[in-house]
Amino acid sequence: MALGNDGSELARLRVPTPRNDYHGIVRALVDLVEALESKAGAGGTVGVGMPGCLSPATGVVKNANTVVLNGKPLDRDLAAALGRPVRLANDANCFALSEASDGAGAGAPVVFGVIIGTGTGGGVVVGGQVLTGPNAVAGEWGHNPLPWPGDEERPGPPCYCGKQGCIETFLSGPGLAADHQRRTGLRLEGAEIGARADAGDAEATATMTRYEDRMARCLATVINVLDPDVIVLGGGVSNIARLYRTVPQIWGRYVFSDDVRTALRQARHGDASGVRGAAWLWPIQQ
Repeated sequence: MALGNDGSELARLRVPTPRNDYHGIVRALVDLVEALESKAGAGGTVGVGMPGCLSPATGVVKNANTVVLNGKPLDRDLAAALGRPVRLANDANCFALSEASDGAGAGAPVVFGVIIGTGTGGGVVVGGQVLTGPNAVAGEWGHNPLPWPGDEERPGPPCYCGKQGCIETFLSGPGLAADHQRRTGLRLEGAEIGARADAGDAEATATMTRYEDRMARCLATVINVLDPDVIVLGGGVSNIARLYRTVPQIWGRYVFSDDVRTALRQARHGDASGVRGAAWLWPIQQ
């Protein structure tokens, strides 16, 4: 996506991510930049939202669920291929920055942004600034264990990070689909499970009830530590409308407070929010 200085969209393109091909990903990013600049009729700065982050210790990518990126100097390789500087940041951080700037969390002092799609990422924005942390892992709630697990939730599904029972294995889109399949034998996407639950399907309702309680537990731990004004959900699972009604009704059981004033909202900019935030990794050019 190419943005103007006022945040207006000048051009938008989407291409599939090459699978298991690091150099193909770099080439695809270069081609996207060139095509967007051609479509917008102007050159610009380049910001990239990425899974994982650049390690402060090694300067290469770590913690990416697109595992082919791990251990690679993506910023340096992309800058060399483009012949100009680039700025990279975790995609959930970019998402949170976008939504805190002019999205569902605009004007809120503290925003926790959550992407629930193929993975479960998070980003923190305080006073309009992304909180990264000395280890570059601020907001990475998806690789904490599921809080207050029941016996049937232990030890939990295996995670790509090498552990079991991570929040991501329960709350991601594939995690929701896998939970439903384990109970029913049916492999459905999250949106279909939500739609069937709304239509009164008993099995889908049971799956969503489990999911909503898990999400409430997980977000309660974020509230207990960070106490954000707004939590914004993005990613495919965020389109299940019932979450915004049911989860805040549940999380009071787990938050260490007599009253929970944190708002739970859907991303205003949809699946464009992450790339909008990536564009804002550079200051506005006057």
